[in-house]
Amino acid sequence: MNSCAAKQIVDEVAVIVKAGNLLHSVMYAIISAMNTEKTAEQLLSALEKAIKGKKDVLRLFITAYLTGGHVLLEDVPGVGKTTLVKTFAALIEKDGQPARFKRIQCTPDLLPYDITGVEVFNAGRNTFEFMEGPVFADILLADELNRTPPKVQSALLEAMAERQVTAGMVTRPLSPYFFTAATQNPVESLGTYPLPAAQLDRFSICLSIGYPDEDAEIELLHEQTHPAAAEPVTPVVSIRDIAASREEQRQVFVHPVLEQVIARIGKETRAHPAFRLGTSPRAGLHLLHIARTFALVNGRNWVEDDDIRTLAPLVLSHRCLIKTGAGAASELINGITETVIRIADKRTDWMRPAEA
Repeated sequence: MNSCAAKQIVDEVAVIVKAGNLLHSVMYAIISAMNTEKTAEQLLSALEKAIKGKKDVLRLFITAYLTGGHVLLEDVPGVGKTTLVKTFAALIEKDGQPARFKRIQCTPDLLPYDITGVEVFNAGRNTFEFMEGPVFADILLADELNRTPPKVQSALLEAMAERQVTAGMVTRPLSPYFFTAATQNPVESLGTYPLPAAQLDRFSICLSIGYPDEDAEIELLHEQTHPAAAEPVTPVVSIRDIAASREEQRQVFVHPVLEQVIARIGKETRAHPAFRLGTSPRAGLHLLHIARTFALVNGRNWVEDDDIRTLAPLVLSHRCLIKTGAGAASELINGITETVIRIADKRTDWMRPAEA
């Protein structure tokens, strides 16, 4: 065999290997999208039994959790914010039992150590022992967070950003799956403390459940007047499924132009005359990560421009401070997002990895 023939064979083998690797990557991406989509659908189906007629909001809540972010539920009383979080916590299995769930009922007299924990002297052992606070959980509900002073609100900053707590001169790790869902009432201001910008920036997304439509409300009333045997809320996914979804979102394709779009949206909020405070680079990272998971939840392994349109107001608006009379933050973010995407001249089919 001469050297030319040998080289040709080597080149052909290299092409076959490259094609095999590409096929493996494509199949892995497709299977990953299917796995995350299945996990999300199982959670969604179970949540819909408790929260009627709010499929889109529930899907966004699930998306944020699968991403590893934290959620701020901002809505009027009585629409199911607390029920949503409590039910969700019961749907996740960890070590053969439901994920560890804790609740903080935020009040004006709450102290930071009521959240993080405190060193207590044990007279019998003649030593100090650390008593864990409710932050040592897999899922934490901070109910009516804006009813507790900023000093107490800030006790959550380290936990939300770094999944650790420093108390008693010792830094202690939290669960790697630590997730905070906080609620607040945007209407009532008496006895409340506005969340500081640093706190708001830790929440990946801000959601509003809203009132149910008439059919959903009638169904809710009917269930109360004609009670059937209540089905116990049991886990439908394991913490391993959650870990797999969080790893899979790293494989989701994002076109470089979409990365530029996300960066440009942030830059425009910081330069826009209507904003007193625009979004931080952290906000752009949160938008990128949630968009990746949102794609998986919708059965795709690539991010589309419509994902950014949907998510940008929900991920960015609560972080911004708007000048008086300038309008709603979400409307301004919508306008900026649409303008930036239009200038980028993106097409949906251009987002696919096979065509990049």
